[in-house]
Amino acid sequence: MPSKTDVKAWKAQLVAQAEQQILKLTDSDQFKKYLNTLAKFHHYSARNIDLIYAQNPQATQVAGFKQWQTAFNRTVNRGEKAIRIAAPIIKKLTPAEKKRLDTTDERAIVGYRYLPVFDVSQTSGEPVLSAKDFVKENLADHQNVTSLYNAFKDYLNQQTDLQVSEVPLATLNGAKGYFQPSTNEIVIGGDEPDNALKLKTLYHEYAHSQLHGLKSAFKDRPRAYQETQAEAVAYVAMQNIGVDTGNYSLGYVATWAKDKAVIHSALSEIQQVSNKVIELSDGLAKQLGLQKEPEHDLKKLSAQELNKSYQGLQQQVQQARNPQQKSELKNKLNDIHHEISNRTQKQLQAFAEQNPEIKQPKSELDQGLKR
Repeated sequence: MPSKTDVKAWKAQLVAQAEQQILKLTDSDQFKKYLNTLAKFHHYSARNIDLIYAQNPQATQVAGFKQWQTAFNRTVNRGEKAIRIAAPIIKKLTPAEKKRLDTTDERAIVGYRYLPVFDVSQTSGEPVLSAKDFVKENLADHQNVTSLYNAFKDYLNQQTDLQVSEVPLATLNGAKGYFQPSTNEIVIGGDEPDNALKLKTLYHEYAHSQLHGLKSAFKDRPRAYQETQAEAVAYVAMQNIGVDTGNYSLGYVATWAKDKAVIHSALSEIQQVSNKVIELSDGLAKQLGLQKEPEHDLKKLSAQELNKSYQGLQQQVQQARNPQQKSELKNKLNDIHHEISNRTQKQLQAFAEQNPEIKQPKSELDQGLKR
Protein backbone atom coordinates (compact mmCIF):
# COMPACT_ATOMS: atom_id res chain seq x y z
CA MET A 1 0.00 0.00 0.00
CA PRO A 2 1.60 3.34 -1.03
CA SER A 3 1.98 5.98 1.67
CA LYS A 4 0.15 9.33 1.65
CA THR A 5 3.43 10.98 0.63
CA ASP A 6 3.78 8.62 -2.33
CA VAL A 7 0.20 9.25 -3.43
CA LYS A 8 0.64 13.03 -3.16
CA ALA A 9 3.85 12.89 -5.19
CA TRP A 10 2.19 10.72 -7.83
CA LYS A 11 -0.71 13.19 -8.18
CA ALA A 12 1.71 16.09 -8.52
CA GLN A 13 3.64 14.17 -11.18
CA LEU A 14 0.40 13.50 -13.08
CA VAL A 15 -0.49 17.20 -13.23
CA ALA A 16 3.09 18.19 -14.05
CA GLN A 17 3.07 15.71 -16.94
CA ALA A 18 -0.06 17.40 -18.31
CA GLU A 19 1.59 20.82 -18.02
CA GLN A 20 4.67 19.59 -19.88
CA GLN A 21 2.51 18.22 -22.67
CA ILE A 22 0.72 21.56 -22.98
CA LEU A 23 4.04 23.40 -23.18
CA LYS A 24 4.77 21.37 -26.31
CA LEU A 25 1.76 22.90 -28.05
CA THR A 26 3.96 25.44 -29.80
CA ASP A 27 4.06 22.79 -32.53
CA SER A 28 0.98 23.24 -34.74
CA ASP A 29 0.36 19.50 -35.19
CA GLN A 30 0.46 19.00 -31.43
CA PHE A 31 -1.93 21.90 -30.90
CA LYS A 32 -4.30 20.45 -33.49
CA LYS A 33 -4.34 17.16 -31.53
CA TYR A 34 -5.13 19.10 -28.36
CA LEU A 35 -8.03 20.92 -30.05
CA ASN A 36 -9.33 17.59 -31.31
CA THR A 37 -9.35 16.39 -27.71
CA LEU A 38 -11.14 19.56 -26.65
CA ALA A 39 -13.86 19.01 -29.27
CA LYS A 40 -14.41 15.44 -28.10
CA PHE A 41 -14.45 16.18 -24.36
CA HIS A 42 -16.02 19.64 -24.18
CA HIS A 43 -18.11 18.69 -21.11
CA TYR A 44 -15.00 17.89 -19.07
CA SER A 45 -13.21 20.45 -16.96
CA ALA A 46 -10.12 22.13 -18.40
CA ARG A 47 -8.05 20.20 -15.87
CA ASN A 48 -9.41 16.83 -17.01
CA ILE A 49 -9.06 17.75 -20.69
CA ASP A 50 -5.39 18.47 -19.92
CA LEU A 51 -5.04 15.14 -18.12
CA ILE A 52 -6.74 13.14 -20.89
CA TYR A 53 -4.62 14.81 -23.57
CA ALA A 54 -1.39 14.30 -21.64
CA GLN A 55 -1.99 10.58 -21.21
CA ASN A 56 -3.69 9.76 -24.53
CA PRO A 57 -3.99 12.52 -27.19
CA GLN A 58 -5.91 10.09 -29.44
CA ALA A 59 -8.73 9.48 -26.92
CA THR A 60 -12.25 9.96 -28.29
CA GLN A 61 -14.57 8.67 -25.53
CA VAL A 62 -13.70 7.61 -22.00
CA ALA A 63 -15.62 5.68 -19.34
CA GLY A 64 -14.90 3.61 -16.26
CA PHE A 65 -14.18 -0.14 -16.36
CA LYS A 66 -17.65 -1.19 -15.16
CA GLN A 67 -19.45 1.51 -17.19
CA TRP A 68 -18.03 0.09 -20.41
CA GLN A 69 -19.52 -3.29 -19.46
CA THR A 70 -22.92 -2.22 -18.16
CA ALA A 71 -23.73 0.77 -20.39
CA PHE A 72 -22.01 -0.18 -23.65
CA ASN A 73 -21.59 -3.98 -23.53
CA ARG A 74 -17.85 -3.59 -24.10
CA THR A 75 -14.89 -4.89 -22.11
CA VAL A 76 -11.52 -3.28 -21.47
CA ASN A 77 -8.76 -5.16 -23.27
CA ARG A 78 -6.32 -7.07 -21.11
CA GLY A 79 -3.18 -5.12 -20.21
CA GLU A 80 -4.56 -1.65 -21.06
CA LYS A 81 -3.23 1.26 -18.99
CA ALA A 82 -5.89 3.47 -17.42
CA ILE A 83 -6.24 7.21 -18.04
CA ARG A 84 -6.57 9.10 -14.76
CA ILE A 85 -9.04 11.98 -14.37
CA ALA A 86 -9.75 14.14 -11.34
CA ALA A 87 -13.07 13.70 -9.52
CA PRO A 88 -14.17 16.00 -6.69
CA ILE A 89 -14.51 14.70 -3.14
CA ILE A 90 -17.72 16.27 -1.80
CA LYS A 91 -18.32 16.39 1.95
CA LYS A 92 -21.31 17.39 4.05
CA LEU A 93 -20.27 20.43 6.08
CA THR A 94 -20.63 20.74 9.84
CA PRO A 95 -21.97 24.01 11.30
CA ALA A 96 -18.40 24.93 12.32
CA GLU A 97 -17.08 24.28 8.79
CA LYS A 98 -19.87 26.37 7.26
CA LYS A 99 -18.92 29.24 9.55
CA ARG A 100 -15.23 28.89 8.77
CA LEU A 101 -15.88 28.78 5.03
CA ASP A 102 -18.51 31.54 5.26
CA THR A 103 -21.09 29.55 3.31
CA THR A 104 -24.65 28.30 3.70
CA ASP A 105 -24.11 25.37 1.33
CA GLU A 106 -24.73 21.95 2.82
CA ARG A 107 -21.89 20.36 0.89
CA ALA A 108 -18.54 21.49 -0.48
CA ILE A 109 -15.60 20.12 -2.47
CA VAL A 110 -12.82 19.25 -0.01
CA GLY A 111 -10.37 17.63 -2.41
CA TYR A 112 -9.92 15.48 -5.49
CA ARG A 113 -9.27 11.82 -6.19
CA TYR A 114 -7.90 10.43 -9.43
CA LEU A 115 -10.21 7.87 -11.03
CA PRO A 116 -9.21 5.34 -13.72
CA VAL A 117 -11.02 5.52 -17.05
CA PHE A 118 -10.37 3.90 -20.43
CA ASP A 119 -10.77 5.17 -23.98
CA VAL A 120 -13.06 3.33 -26.39
CA SER A 121 -9.96 2.30 -28.39
CA GLN A 122 -8.86 0.29 -25.34
CA THR A 123 -12.07 -1.74 -25.34
CA SER A 124 -13.76 -4.42 -27.45
CA GLY A 125 -17.43 -5.23 -27.97
CA GLU A 126 -20.51 -3.67 -29.52
CA PRO A 127 -20.14 -0.45 -31.57
CA VAL A 128 -20.68 2.77 -29.61
CA LEU A 129 -23.24 5.20 -31.01
CA SER A 130 -22.36 8.88 -30.67
CA ALA A 131 -24.67 11.85 -31.20
CA LYS A 132 -21.96 13.44 -33.34
CA ASP A 133 -22.11 10.47 -35.72
CA PHE A 134 -25.67 11.44 -36.57
CA VAL A 135 -24.93 15.17 -36.83
CA LYS A 136 -21.88 14.53 -38.99
CA GLU A 137 -23.85 12.42 -41.45
CA ASN A 138 -26.33 15.22 -42.10
CA LEU A 139 -23.98 18.20 -41.97
CA ALA A 140 -21.61 16.68 -44.51
CA ASP A 141 -24.02 18.18 -47.05
CA HIS A 142 -22.94 21.79 -47.72
CA GLN A 143 -26.57 22.80 -48.06
CA ASN A 144 -27.05 21.84 -44.43
CA VAL A 145 -23.89 23.74 -43.42
CA THR A 146 -25.47 26.80 -45.06
CA SER A 147 -28.68 26.20 -43.11
CA LEU A 148 -26.72 26.10 -39.85
CA TYR A 149 -24.81 29.27 -40.83
CA ASN A 150 -28.09 31.12 -41.50
CA ALA A 151 -29.65 29.83 -38.27
CA PHE A 152 -26.62 30.89 -36.23
CA LYS A 153 -26.55 34.31 -37.88
CA ASP A 154 -30.31 34.79 -37.23
CA TYR A 155 -29.89 33.70 -33.61
CA LEU A 156 -27.12 36.24 -33.01
CA ASN A 157 -29.15 39.03 -34.65
CA GLN A 158 -32.39 38.23 -32.85
CA GLN A 159 -31.34 36.83 -29.47
CA THR A 160 -28.14 38.75 -28.61
CA ASP A 161 -26.86 42.33 -28.70
CA LEU A 162 -24.57 41.42 -31.61
CA GLN A 163 -25.38 42.44 -35.18
CA VAL A 164 -24.23 40.22 -38.06
CA SER A 165 -24.19 41.61 -41.60
CA GLU A 166 -22.72 40.55 -44.94
CA VAL A 167 -20.68 42.52 -47.47
CA PRO A 168 -18.88 41.53 -50.70
CA LEU A 169 -15.50 39.84 -50.15
CA ALA A 170 -13.90 42.44 -52.43
CA THR A 171 -14.49 45.12 -49.79
CA LEU A 172 -12.69 43.20 -47.01
CA ASN A 173 -9.10 43.57 -48.28
CA GLY A 174 -8.43 39.84 -48.36
CA ALA A 175 -10.17 39.00 -45.07
CA LYS A 176 -13.15 36.66 -44.77
CA GLY A 177 -14.82 38.76 -42.08
CA TYR A 178 -14.17 40.86 -38.98
CA PHE A 179 -15.55 41.83 -35.58
CA GLN A 180 -15.90 45.54 -34.73
CA PRO A 181 -15.83 45.98 -30.92
CA SER A 182 -16.94 49.64 -30.98
CA THR A 183 -20.26 48.75 -32.66
CA ASN A 184 -20.50 45.13 -31.47
CA GLU A 185 -20.90 44.11 -35.11
CA ILE A 186 -19.74 41.03 -37.01
CA VAL A 187 -19.22 41.45 -40.75
CA ILE A 188 -18.93 38.39 -43.01
CA GLY A 189 -17.98 38.08 -46.68
CA GLY A 190 -21.39 37.11 -48.00
CA ASP A 191 -20.23 35.84 -51.39
CA GLU A 192 -17.69 33.34 -50.01
CA PRO A 193 -18.20 30.24 -52.22
CA ASP A 194 -17.02 27.72 -49.58
CA ASN A 195 -19.99 27.36 -47.21
CA ALA A 196 -17.97 25.53 -44.55
CA LEU A 197 -15.38 28.33 -44.55
CA LYS A 198 -18.18 30.87 -44.24
CA LEU A 199 -19.58 29.14 -41.15
CA LYS A 200 -16.09 28.79 -39.67
CA THR A 201 -15.55 32.53 -40.19
CA LEU A 202 -18.76 33.29 -38.28
CA TYR A 203 -17.57 31.06 -35.41
CA HIS A 204 -14.19 32.84 -35.50
CA GLU A 205 -15.70 36.34 -35.29
CA TYR A 206 -18.20 35.25 -32.64
CA ALA A 207 -15.26 34.00 -30.55
CA HIS A 208 -13.66 37.45 -30.92
CA SER A 209 -16.89 39.06 -29.70
CA GLN A 210 -16.95 36.87 -26.59
CA LEU A 211 -13.24 36.99 -25.77
CA HIS A 212 -12.13 40.39 -27.05
CA GLY A 213 -15.17 42.70 -26.96
CA LEU A 214 -15.10 46.04 -25.14
CA LYS A 215 -16.45 44.47 -21.93
CA SER A 216 -14.27 41.37 -22.07
CA ALA A 217 -11.58 40.79 -19.49
CA PHE A 218 -9.30 39.65 -22.33
CA LYS A 219 -9.79 42.60 -24.71
CA ASP A 220 -6.19 43.78 -24.32
CA ARG A 221 -4.58 40.53 -25.46
CA PRO A 222 -1.96 40.97 -28.24
CA ARG A 223 -3.33 40.65 -31.78
CA ALA A 224 -1.59 37.35 -32.56
CA TYR A 225 -2.89 35.92 -29.29
CA GLN A 226 -6.46 37.01 -30.11
CA GLU A 227 -6.35 35.57 -33.62
CA THR A 228 -5.01 32.27 -32.36
CA GLN A 229 -7.74 31.97 -29.73
CA ALA A 230 -10.54 32.82 -32.16
CA GLU A 231 -9.26 30.39 -34.79
CA ALA A 232 -8.93 27.66 -32.17
CA VAL A 233 -12.56 28.13 -31.08
CA ALA A 234 -13.71 28.04 -34.73
CA TYR A 235 -11.74 24.86 -35.37
CA VAL A 236 -13.23 23.14 -32.29
CA ALA A 237 -16.77 24.22 -33.28
CA MET A 238 -16.37 22.88 -36.82
CA GLN A 239 -14.86 19.62 -35.55
CA ASN A 240 -17.92 19.24 -33.33
CA ILE A 241 -20.23 19.16 -36.37
CA GLY A 242 -17.93 16.83 -38.27
CA VAL A 243 -16.24 19.31 -40.65
CA ASP A 244 -12.43 19.37 -40.51
CA THR A 245 -11.11 22.86 -41.30
CA GLY A 246 -7.53 22.10 -40.30
CA ASN A 247 -6.25 22.82 -43.82
CA TYR A 248 -7.11 26.51 -43.49
CA SER A 249 -7.03 26.91 -39.73
CA LEU A 250 -3.90 25.89 -37.91
CA GLY A 251 -0.92 27.11 -39.90
CA TYR A 252 0.16 29.62 -37.26
CA VAL A 253 -2.21 28.82 -34.41
CA ALA A 254 0.46 27.67 -31.90
CA THR A 255 3.08 30.40 -32.38
CA TRP A 256 1.95 32.32 -29.28
CA ALA A 257 3.49 32.84 -25.83
CA LYS A 258 5.39 29.96 -24.25
CA ASP A 259 4.82 31.09 -20.66
CA LYS A 260 3.08 28.29 -18.75
CA ALA A 261 0.59 30.55 -16.97
CA VAL A 262 -0.38 32.29 -20.22
CA ILE A 263 -0.88 28.96 -21.98
CA HIS A 264 -3.13 27.60 -19.22
CA SER A 265 -5.12 30.82 -19.18
CA ALA A 266 -5.51 30.87 -22.94
CA LEU A 267 -6.63 27.24 -23.14
CA SER A 268 -9.16 27.81 -20.37
CA GLU A 269 -10.60 30.78 -22.27
CA ILE A 270 -10.75 28.77 -25.50
CA GLN A 271 -12.60 25.98 -23.70
CA GLN A 272 -15.20 28.34 -22.18
CA VAL A 273 -16.16 29.88 -25.53
CA SER A 274 -15.93 26.54 -27.37
CA ASN A 275 -18.45 25.04 -24.95
CA LYS A 276 -20.84 27.92 -25.57
CA VAL A 277 -20.51 27.69 -29.37
CA ILE A 278 -20.93 23.90 -29.34
CA GLU A 279 -24.09 24.06 -27.21
CA LEU A 280 -25.57 26.79 -29.45
CA SER A 281 -24.75 24.90 -32.64
CA ASP A 282 -26.09 21.58 -31.35
CA GLY A 283 -29.34 23.26 -30.31
CA LEU A 284 -29.76 24.99 -33.68
CA ALA A 285 -28.89 21.80 -35.59
CA LYS A 286 -31.53 19.94 -33.60
CA GLN A 287 -34.14 22.62 -34.40
CA LEU A 288 -33.28 22.37 -38.09
CA GLY A 289 -33.71 18.61 -38.01
CA LEU A 290 -30.03 18.07 -38.79
CA GLN A 291 -29.24 16.46 -35.45
CA LYS A 292 -30.96 13.13 -35.89
CA GLU A 293 -31.24 11.39 -32.53
CA PRO A 294 -30.83 7.61 -32.33
CA GLU A 295 -34.05 7.23 -30.35
CA HIS A 296 -36.10 8.75 -33.20
CA ASP A 297 -35.50 5.46 -35.06
CA LEU A 298 -36.20 3.11 -32.18
CA LYS A 299 -38.18 0.62 -34.25
CA LYS A 300 -35.06 -0.13 -36.32
CA LEU A 301 -32.93 -0.97 -33.28
CA SER A 302 -32.40 -4.55 -32.18
CA ALA A 303 -33.55 -5.67 -28.72
CA GLN A 304 -29.93 -5.72 -27.58
CA GLU A 305 -29.37 -2.16 -28.87
CA LEU A 306 -32.54 -0.99 -27.12
CA ASN A 307 -31.44 -2.51 -23.82
CA LYS A 308 -28.00 -0.96 -24.17
CA SER A 309 -29.53 2.46 -24.90
CA TYR A 310 -31.86 2.07 -21.92
CA GLN A 311 -28.99 1.24 -19.57
CA GLY A 312 -26.88 4.11 -20.91
CA LEU A 313 -29.72 6.62 -20.49
CA GLN A 314 -30.40 5.41 -16.95
CA GLN A 315 -26.82 6.22 -16.06
CA GLN A 316 -27.00 9.62 -17.79
CA VAL A 317 -30.17 10.49 -15.86
CA GLN A 318 -28.43 9.67 -12.58
CA GLN A 319 -25.39 11.79 -13.51
CA ALA A 320 -27.30 14.76 -14.95
CA ARG A 321 -27.22 17.93 -12.84
CA ASN A 322 -29.07 20.33 -15.14
CA PRO A 323 -32.87 19.98 -14.50
CA GLN A 324 -33.79 20.60 -18.16
CA GLN A 325 -31.24 18.09 -19.40
CA LYS A 326 -32.45 15.57 -16.81
CA SER A 327 -36.05 16.01 -17.96
CA GLU A 328 -35.10 15.50 -21.62
CA LEU A 329 -33.14 12.35 -20.75
CA LYS A 330 -36.10 10.97 -18.77
CA ASN A 331 -38.39 11.56 -21.77
CA LYS A 332 -35.97 9.63 -23.98
CA LEU A 333 -35.82 6.87 -21.36
CA ASN A 334 -39.63 6.67 -21.33
CA ASP A 335 -39.71 6.40 -25.14
CA ILE A 336 -37.32 3.45 -25.09
CA HIS A 337 -39.22 1.83 -22.20
CA HIS A 338 -42.45 2.19 -24.18
CA GLU A 339 -40.86 0.59 -27.26
CA ILE A 340 -39.47 -2.33 -25.22
CA SER A 341 -42.88 -2.81 -23.55
CA ASN A 342 -44.71 -2.80 -26.90
CA ARG A 343 -42.32 -5.35 -28.37
CA THR A 344 -42.67 -7.60 -25.32
CA GLN A 345 -46.48 -7.48 -25.52
CA LYS A 346 -46.42 -8.31 -29.25
CA GLN A 347 -44.06 -11.22 -28.64
CA LEU A 348 -46.26 -12.60 -25.85
CA GLN A 349 -49.36 -12.24 -28.01
CA ALA A 350 -47.69 -13.95 -30.96
CA PHE A 351 -46.52 -16.78 -28.71
CA ALA A 352 -50.05 -17.27 -27.33
CA GLU A 353 -51.54 -17.39 -30.83
CA GLN A 354 -48.97 -19.93 -31.99
CA ASN A 355 -49.47 -22.11 -28.90
CA PRO A 356 -53.23 -22.16 -28.18
CA GLU A 357 -52.89 -25.41 -26.21
CA ILE A 358 -51.04 -23.55 -23.43
CA LYS A 359 -53.57 -22.33 -20.89
CA GLN A 360 -53.31 -18.70 -19.86
CA PRO A 361 -53.16 -17.96 -16.10
CA LYS A 362 -56.49 -16.93 -14.68
CA SER A 363 -56.77 -13.45 -13.32
CA GLU A 364 -57.06 -12.88 -9.57
CA LEU A 365 -60.61 -11.61 -10.15
CA ASP A 366 -61.69 -14.88 -11.80
CA GLN A 367 -60.13 -16.95 -9.03
CA GLY A 368 -61.81 -14.84 -6.38
CA LEU A 369 -65.28 -15.38 -7.89
CA LYS A 370 -64.89 -19.17 -7.69
CA ARG A 371 -64.02 -19.20 -4.01
